[in-house]
Amino acid sequence: MPIPCLATSTALLTLVLAGGTLPPRLRLLRAFPDAAAALRAGPSAWRAAGCTPAQRARLALPDEHYLARGLAWLAEDQHHLLGLTDPDYPALLAQIDEPPLALFVDGEPARLWHPAVAVVGSRSPTPGGREHAHAFATALALDGWSVVSGLATGVDAQAHDAALQVTGGMTVAVVATGLEQTYPRQHAALHARIAGNGAVVSEYPPGMPAIQAHFPARNRIIAGLSLGTLVIEAAERSGALITARCAAEAGREVFALPGSIRNARARGCHRLIRQGAALVEEPAEVTTGLTALAQTLAGALRSRLDAPTEQARPALKSAPSYTDPDYQCLWKALDDDPTGMDSLIQRSGLTAAQLSAMLLVMELDGKVMAAYGRYCRKP
Repeated sequence: MPIPCLATSTALLTLVLAGGTLPPRLRLLRAFPDAAAALRAGPSAWRAAGCTPAQRARLALPDEHYLARGLAWLAEDQHHLLGLTDPDYPALLAQIDEPPLALFVDGEPARLWHPAVAVVGSRSPTPGGREHAHAFATALALDGWSVVSGLATGVDAQAHDAALQVTGGMTVAVVATGLEQTYPRQHAALHARIAGNGAVVSEYPPGMPAIQAHFPARNRIIAGLSLGTLVIEAAERSGALITARCAAEAGREVFALPGSIRNARARGCHRLIRQGAALVEEPAEVTTGLTALAQTLAGALRSRLDAPTEQARPALKSAPSYTDPDYQCLWKALDDDPTGMDSLIQRSGLTAAQLSAMLLVMELDGKVMAAYGRYCRKP
């Protein structure tokens, strides 16, 4: 992934550090070619975008301490900042109502494009809930899905750990603090493992402590990165239910495991099922339930990537009919035997972000199979 220039990173950090309500800064970023141009536009453009006086003051004079802290963090290996208009910004997340202005990423940004299922639930699950979280996350990872969760204790930690135990398994953690710290602290080792095999992301800049209001807000990112959200256990008042609501509002699928009527941690799941969430008992029911949505979102993603539409393609089974040269190059790089991402990069000359996006489209179109983080042509 190309390293953004210092001016671009500084401008984007300045927009993030302006704080306040998100929509005015989203409008400002979308109105100009990049964050630097948005800042150069000056107070009149900021006012027109709806920025408050406090936001305009911080855009004109950002907090030097937090700015320096953010730039120092970005200077380290595998640390990235993706603005909403950046081509590497995950396409599914960009589709939600209020996507993050920018994402701080510890790990590989291309992982955020991989087909994913959010697995969320109670911070204090029952022993059975812990087993379910581990079993479902393991099965999803074995099937080639990325597991997205929030790095919290309980179900989240079980889901992340289970995905990492699968050879080639992939997981993404979305947190509500700056990425130079870990919350809760006892998950520092888990944070490092996830960053090494997937990605840990936040919309909050380095130096941001754990603030209660940020945790419900980050749940929309968990839902937005995923094709569907699976709730393992959740009380009637639970952050997992916020994630499920965000998923439903984004047009994604919601799944819930039923439980005993005597289990208070199952009541949130039962409420979701009454409201229309899919009742699931086996991991295969989750992946089957995502088929229709995956096809719909693949069409939207294909349009974003300027690939031909389904109507424009002849019905060929031997090879994909994408006319884009990059797709043809990727098809030639693929084999009947599973091939890892590093080999595909070497064979095709394409970047990891490009390959992840195209592989997602081709996988959802039924042209490519993914397993254990490796890809091959579908028979």
